[in-house]
Amino acid sequence: MIRFTNDYSEGCHPAVLAAIAAANTEGNFGYGTDPHCEHAQALIREAIGAPDADVHFLVGGTQVNATAICAFLRPHQAVLTSRLGHVCGHETGAVEATGHKCVALPCGPDAKLLPGAIREAVAAHPNEHNVQPKLVYISNTTETGAVYTGEELRALRAVCSELGLYLYLDGARLASALAAGGAGLAECAALCDAFTIGGTKNGALFGEALCILNDALKPDFRYILKQRGGMLAKGFLLGIQYEALMQDGLYEQLGRRSTALALRLRDGMRALGVPFACESPSNQQFPILPNAVLDRLRGRFHWEEMGPRAGDAAEIRLVTSWATEDSAVDAFLQALAQALAGQG
Repeated sequence: MIRFTNDYSEGCHPAVLAAIAAANTEGNFGYGTDPHCEHAQALIREAIGAPDADVHFLVGGTQVNATAICAFLRPHQAVLTSRLGHVCGHETGAVEATGHKCVALPCGPDAKLLPGAIREAVAAHPNEHNVQPKLVYISNTTETGAVYTGEELRALRAVCSELGLYLYLDGARLASALAAGGAGLAECAALCDAFTIGGTKNGALFGEALCILNDALKPDFRYILKQRGGMLAKGFLLGIQYEALMQDGLYEQLGRRSTALALRLRDGMRALGVPFACESPSNQQFPILPNAVLDRLRGRFHWEEMGPRAGDAAEIRLVTSWATEDSAVDAFLQALAQALAGQG
Protein backbone atom coordinates (compact mmCIF):
# COMPACT_ATOMS: atom_id res chain seq x y z
CA MET A 1 0.00 0.00 0.00
CA ILE A 2 1.16 3.52 -0.81
CA ARG A 3 0.66 5.86 2.13
CA PHE A 4 -0.10 9.55 1.96
CA THR A 5 -1.39 9.46 5.53
CA ASN A 6 1.23 11.68 7.14
CA ASP A 7 4.86 12.76 7.01
CA TYR A 8 6.11 10.62 9.89
CA SER A 9 5.21 7.10 8.72
CA GLU A 10 8.85 6.26 8.00
CA GLY A 11 11.66 5.95 10.53
CA CYS A 12 14.27 8.57 9.64
CA HIS A 13 16.49 9.80 6.85
CA PRO A 14 19.50 7.52 6.20
CA ALA A 15 21.94 10.26 7.25
CA VAL A 16 20.19 10.53 10.61
CA LEU A 17 20.13 6.76 11.09
CA ALA A 18 23.82 6.52 10.17
CA ALA A 19 24.68 9.23 12.71
CA ILE A 20 22.78 7.41 15.46
CA ALA A 21 24.46 4.11 14.57
CA ALA A 22 27.92 5.71 14.54
CA ALA A 23 27.43 7.05 18.07
CA ASN A 24 25.53 4.04 19.39
CA THR A 25 28.12 2.75 21.87
CA GLU A 26 30.33 5.77 22.40
CA GLY A 27 28.86 6.73 25.80
CA ASN A 28 27.40 10.17 26.53
CA PHE A 29 26.27 12.37 29.37
CA GLY A 30 22.52 12.36 29.89
CA TYR A 31 19.65 14.85 29.82
CA GLY A 32 20.90 16.93 26.91
CA THR A 33 24.23 17.89 28.47
CA ASP A 34 26.34 15.96 25.95
CA PRO A 35 28.64 17.21 23.16
CA HIS A 36 26.15 16.21 20.44
CA CYS A 37 23.43 18.43 21.89
CA GLU A 38 25.92 21.27 22.37
CA HIS A 39 27.05 20.99 18.74
CA ALA A 40 23.47 20.77 17.46
CA GLN A 41 22.54 23.84 19.51
CA ALA A 42 25.45 25.74 17.99
CA LEU A 43 24.39 24.70 14.48
CA ILE A 44 20.84 25.89 15.11
CA ARG A 45 21.97 29.22 16.56
CA GLU A 46 24.05 29.76 13.45
CA ALA A 47 21.20 28.76 11.11
CA ILE A 48 18.71 31.12 12.75
CA GLY A 49 21.21 33.96 13.18
CA ALA A 50 20.66 34.18 16.94
CA PRO A 51 23.84 33.43 18.91
CA ASP A 52 22.11 34.09 22.24
CA ALA A 53 19.13 31.80 21.67
CA ASP A 54 18.43 29.07 24.19
CA VAL A 55 17.85 25.79 22.35
CA HIS A 56 16.20 22.76 23.96
CA PHE A 57 15.41 19.37 22.45
CA LEU A 58 12.15 17.52 23.15
CA VAL A 59 10.66 14.36 21.72
CA GLY A 60 7.39 15.47 20.12
CA GLY A 61 5.15 18.34 19.12
CA THR A 62 2.44 18.12 21.77
CA GLN A 63 5.10 17.75 24.45
CA VAL A 64 7.03 20.82 23.35
CA ASN A 65 3.91 22.99 22.96
CA ALA A 66 2.50 22.09 26.37
CA THR A 67 5.87 22.36 28.13
CA ALA A 68 6.80 25.68 26.55
CA ILE A 69 3.42 27.30 27.16
CA CYS A 70 3.38 26.04 30.76
CA ALA A 71 6.82 27.55 31.31
CA PHE A 72 6.10 30.86 29.63
CA LEU A 73 2.76 31.76 31.23
CA ARG A 74 1.64 32.64 34.74
CA PRO A 75 -1.32 30.64 36.13
CA HIS A 76 -4.01 33.16 35.11
CA GLN A 77 -2.74 33.68 31.56
CA ALA A 78 -4.13 32.23 28.34
CA VAL A 79 -3.25 31.34 24.78
CA LEU A 80 -4.79 32.98 21.72
CA THR A 81 -5.00 30.65 18.73
CA SER A 82 -7.07 30.21 15.61
CA ARG A 83 -9.98 27.80 16.04
CA LEU A 84 -8.08 25.35 13.82
CA GLY A 85 -4.82 25.70 15.77
CA HIS A 86 -3.14 22.45 16.68
CA VAL A 87 -3.21 23.23 20.42
CA CYS A 88 -6.98 23.68 20.13
CA GLY A 89 -8.15 20.55 18.39
CA HIS A 90 -5.36 18.00 18.15
CA GLU A 91 -3.58 17.83 21.49
CA THR A 92 -6.29 16.41 23.79
CA GLY A 93 -6.34 19.52 25.92
CA ALA A 94 -2.63 19.23 26.73
CA VAL A 95 -2.23 22.98 27.19
CA GLU A 96 -5.43 23.24 29.23
CA ALA A 97 -4.16 20.37 31.39
CA THR A 98 -1.30 22.64 32.47
CA GLY A 99 -3.89 25.19 33.65
CA HIS A 100 -3.91 27.57 30.68
CA LYS A 101 -7.02 28.24 28.62
CA CYS A 102 -6.79 28.19 24.83
CA VAL A 103 -9.02 30.95 23.44
CA ALA A 104 -10.09 29.87 19.95
CA LEU A 105 -10.36 32.76 17.50
CA PRO A 106 -12.10 32.88 14.11
CA CYS A 107 -10.09 32.15 10.99
CA GLY A 108 -10.60 31.40 7.34
CA PRO A 109 -9.97 28.09 5.55
CA ASP A 110 -6.24 28.87 5.59
CA ALA A 111 -6.36 28.59 9.44
CA LYS A 112 -4.30 31.77 9.79
CA LEU A 113 -4.61 34.06 12.78
CA LEU A 114 -5.05 37.73 11.84
CA PRO A 115 -4.01 40.81 13.87
CA GLY A 116 -7.60 42.07 14.03
CA ALA A 117 -8.80 38.90 15.73
CA ILE A 118 -6.03 39.25 18.31
CA ARG A 119 -7.04 42.83 19.11
CA GLU A 120 -10.70 41.83 19.48
CA ALA A 121 -9.80 38.95 21.80
CA VAL A 122 -7.69 41.14 24.06
CA ALA A 123 -10.48 43.72 24.22
CA ALA A 124 -12.94 40.95 25.16
CA HIS A 125 -10.82 39.97 28.20
CA PRO A 126 -10.52 43.34 29.97
CA ASN A 127 -10.00 42.49 33.64
CA GLU A 128 -9.33 39.94 36.39
CA HIS A 129 -12.73 38.27 35.92
CA ASN A 130 -11.38 36.81 32.68
CA VAL A 131 -8.25 34.94 31.80
CA GLN A 132 -5.52 37.28 30.62
CA PRO A 133 -4.43 36.75 27.00
CA LYS A 134 -0.64 36.58 26.97
CA LEU A 135 0.63 34.25 24.25
CA VAL A 136 -0.29 34.08 20.58
CA TYR A 137 0.08 30.59 19.11
CA ILE A 138 0.52 30.05 15.38
CA SER A 139 1.91 27.18 13.34
CA ASN A 140 3.87 27.24 10.12
CA THR A 141 2.55 25.48 8.14
CA THR A 142 -1.01 25.84 9.43
CA GLU A 143 -3.35 22.91 9.92
CA THR A 144 -4.62 23.37 6.38
CA GLY A 145 -1.19 23.71 4.77
CA ALA A 146 -1.04 27.50 4.43
CA VAL A 147 2.12 29.42 5.28
CA TYR A 148 2.82 32.68 7.11
CA THR A 149 5.10 34.88 5.05
CA GLY A 150 7.70 37.14 6.57
CA GLU A 151 5.36 40.11 6.05
CA GLU A 152 2.51 38.35 7.85
CA LEU A 153 4.78 37.37 10.69
CA ARG A 154 5.91 40.98 11.05
CA ALA A 155 2.27 42.09 11.27
CA LEU A 156 1.65 39.60 14.07
CA ARG A 157 4.83 40.73 15.83
CA ALA A 158 3.65 44.33 15.67
CA VAL A 159 0.28 43.60 17.30
CA CYS A 160 1.90 41.36 19.92
CA SER A 161 4.38 44.09 20.82
CA GLU A 162 1.58 46.67 20.95
CA LEU A 163 -0.52 44.54 23.31
CA GLY A 164 2.25 42.99 25.39
CA LEU A 165 1.81 39.44 24.07
CA TYR A 166 4.33 36.69 23.40
CA LEU A 167 4.46 35.28 19.87
CA TYR A 168 5.05 31.51 19.72
CA LEU A 169 5.40 29.64 16.44
CA ASP A 170 4.92 25.87 16.24
CA GLY A 171 7.26 24.71 13.48
CA ALA A 172 6.31 21.04 13.34
CA ARG A 173 6.20 21.42 9.53
CA LEU A 174 8.54 24.38 9.35
CA ALA A 175 10.70 22.73 6.66
CA SER A 176 7.76 22.64 4.27
CA ALA A 177 6.82 26.22 5.18
CA LEU A 178 10.36 27.32 4.30
CA ALA A 179 10.12 25.57 0.94
CA ALA A 180 6.70 27.11 0.26
CA GLY A 181 7.81 30.71 0.74
CA GLY A 182 7.14 31.05 4.45
CA ALA A 183 9.09 33.24 6.85
CA GLY A 184 12.75 32.19 6.98
CA LEU A 185 14.63 30.87 10.00
CA ALA A 186 16.26 34.22 10.70
CA GLU A 187 12.88 35.97 10.45
CA CYS A 188 11.37 33.49 12.90
CA ALA A 189 14.19 34.20 15.32
CA ALA A 190 13.91 37.97 14.93
CA LEU A 191 10.12 38.14 15.21
CA CYS A 192 9.08 35.35 17.60
CA ASP A 193 9.62 35.10 21.32
CA ALA A 194 10.02 31.37 20.82
CA PHE A 195 9.56 28.89 17.98
CA THR A 196 10.19 25.25 17.18
CA ILE A 197 12.10 23.56 14.39
CA GLY A 198 10.27 20.30 13.83
CA GLY A 199 12.22 17.13 13.15
CA THR A 200 9.60 14.40 13.62
CA LYS A 201 7.89 15.36 10.35
CA ASN A 202 11.08 16.14 8.46
CA GLY A 203 13.50 13.24 8.55
CA ALA A 204 14.17 12.71 12.26
CA LEU A 205 13.33 9.51 14.08
CA PHE A 206 11.72 11.82 16.64
CA GLY A 207 12.44 15.29 17.97
CA GLU A 208 11.58 18.99 18.09
CA ALA A 209 14.01 21.83 18.74
CA LEU A 210 12.64 24.69 20.84
CA CYS A 211 14.36 28.04 20.28
CA ILE A 212 13.75 30.65 22.99
CA LEU A 213 14.70 34.17 21.92
CA ASN A 214 13.05 36.33 24.58
CA ASP A 215 15.42 36.59 27.55
CA ALA A 216 12.48 36.83 29.96
CA LEU A 217 11.37 33.31 28.99
CA LYS A 218 14.74 31.61 29.38
CA PRO A 219 15.29 31.30 33.17
CA ASP A 220 14.46 27.97 34.82
CA PHE A 221 13.10 26.39 31.64
CA ARG A 222 14.94 23.15 32.34
CA TYR A 223 13.10 22.87 35.67
CA ILE A 224 9.75 22.89 33.86
CA LEU A 225 11.17 20.62 31.17
CA LYS A 226 12.07 18.04 33.81
CA GLN A 227 8.86 18.46 35.81
CA ARG A 228 6.68 17.96 32.73
CA GLY A 229 8.47 14.81 31.61
CA GLY A 230 10.15 16.44 28.64
CA MET A 231 13.77 15.90 29.67
CA LEU A 232 14.91 12.74 27.90
CA ALA A 233 17.56 10.77 29.78
CA LYS A 234 19.10 9.74 26.46
CA GLY A 235 18.95 13.32 25.24
CA PHE A 236 22.04 12.74 23.14
CA LEU A 237 19.81 10.86 20.68
CA LEU A 238 18.07 14.15 19.94
CA GLY A 239 21.32 16.04 19.61
CA ILE A 240 22.75 13.47 17.21
CA GLN A 241 19.70 13.76 14.96
CA TYR A 242 19.77 17.54 14.82
CA GLU A 243 23.51 17.49 14.15
CA ALA A 244 22.72 15.52 10.99
CA LEU A 245 19.67 17.56 9.99
CA MET A 246 21.30 20.97 10.43
CA GLN A 247 24.46 20.22 8.45
CA ASP A 248 24.94 20.65 4.69
CA GLY A 249 21.43 22.04 4.24
CA LEU A 250 19.76 18.67 4.82
CA TYR A 251 16.85 20.10 6.82
CA GLU A 252 15.83 22.51 4.06
CA GLN A 253 16.55 19.94 1.36
CA LEU A 254 14.11 17.45 2.84
CA GLY A 255 11.44 20.14 3.12
CA ARG A 256 11.92 21.09 -0.51
CA ARG A 257 11.52 17.49 -1.61
CA SER A 258 8.34 16.78 0.33
CA THR A 259 6.82 20.06 -0.82
CA ALA A 260 7.74 19.60 -4.48
CA LEU A 261 6.13 16.16 -4.53
CA ALA A 262 2.97 17.53 -2.94
CA LEU A 263 2.74 20.23 -5.59
CA ARG A 264 3.16 17.60 -8.31
CA LEU A 265 0.31 15.72 -6.70
CA ARG A 266 -1.80 18.89 -6.49
CA ASP A 267 -1.15 19.96 -10.07
CA GLY A 268 -1.87 16.45 -11.36
CA MET A 269 -5.20 16.36 -9.53
CA ARG A 270 -6.11 19.83 -10.77
CA ALA A 271 -5.45 18.68 -14.33
CA LEU A 272 -8.02 15.94 -13.71
CA GLY A 273 -10.58 18.52 -12.58
CA VAL A 274 -10.40 17.71 -8.86
CA PRO A 275 -11.52 20.54 -6.54
CA PHE A 276 -9.75 21.35 -3.27
CA ALA A 277 -11.08 22.38 0.13
CA CYS A 278 -8.38 25.05 0.49
CA GLU A 279 -5.28 26.38 -1.18
CA SER A 280 -2.07 24.81 0.11
CA PRO A 281 1.44 25.50 -1.20
CA SER A 282 2.96 22.97 1.19
CA ASN A 283 3.18 19.22 1.70
CA GLN A 284 -0.43 18.81 2.84
CA GLN A 285 -3.15 18.73 0.15
CA PHE A 286 -6.91 18.58 0.70
CA PRO A 287 -8.80 17.34 -2.39
CA ILE A 288 -12.55 16.68 -2.50
CA LEU A 289 -13.41 13.42 -4.25
CA PRO A 290 -16.60 11.43 -4.86
CA ASN A 291 -16.99 8.54 -2.44
CA ALA A 292 -17.30 6.14 -5.36
CA VAL A 293 -13.87 7.24 -6.55
CA LEU A 294 -12.38 6.86 -3.08
CA ASP A 295 -13.83 3.36 -2.85
CA ARG A 296 -11.98 2.42 -6.04
CA LEU A 297 -8.71 3.68 -4.58
CA ARG A 298 -9.00 2.08 -1.13
CA GLY A 299 -6.68 -0.81 -0.46
CA ARG A 300 -3.99 0.52 -2.77
CA PHE A 301 -3.54 3.96 -1.15
CA HIS A 302 -4.07 5.40 2.31
CA TRP A 303 -5.05 8.93 3.32
CA GLU A 304 -6.71 10.74 6.20
CA GLU A 305 -10.47 11.32 6.02
CA MET A 306 -11.30 14.95 6.81
CA GLY A 307 -15.09 14.76 6.57
CA PRO A 308 -18.09 14.47 4.24
CA ARG A 309 -18.88 16.99 1.53
CA ALA A 310 -22.03 17.67 -0.45
CA GLY A 311 -22.83 15.50 -3.43
CA ASP A 312 -21.79 12.17 -1.89
CA ALA A 313 -18.17 13.30 -1.72
CA ALA A 314 -15.51 13.59 0.97
CA GLU A 315 -12.54 15.80 1.75
CA ILE A 316 -9.33 13.86 2.30
CA ARG A 317 -5.81 14.85 3.24
CA LEU A 318 -2.80 13.70 1.27
CA VAL A 319 0.63 14.29 2.83
CA THR A 320 4.03 13.77 1.24
CA SER A 321 7.27 13.30 3.14
CA TRP A 322 11.02 13.28 2.55
CA ALA A 323 10.67 9.55 1.83
CA THR A 324 7.81 9.76 -0.68
CA GLU A 325 8.88 8.37 -4.03
CA ASP A 326 8.14 10.00 -7.37
CA SER A 327 6.66 6.69 -8.45
CA ALA A 328 4.13 6.88 -5.59
CA VAL A 329 2.81 10.22 -6.89
CA ASP A 330 2.67 8.87 -10.44
CA ALA A 331 0.85 5.73 -9.31
CA PHE A 332 -1.76 7.71 -7.39
CA LEU A 333 -2.45 10.10 -10.26
CA GLN A 334 -2.76 7.22 -12.73
CA ALA A 335 -5.10 5.29 -10.44
CA LEU A 336 -7.12 8.44 -9.75
CA ALA A 337 -7.58 9.09 -13.47
CA GLN A 338 -8.86 5.57 -13.90
CA ALA A 339 -11.14 5.82 -10.87
CA LEU A 340 -12.61 9.12 -12.11
CA ALA A 341 -13.34 7.38 -15.42
CA GLY A 342 -15.20 4.64 -13.56
CA GLN A 343 -12.45 2.10 -13.93
CA GLY A 344 -10.25 0.26 -11.44
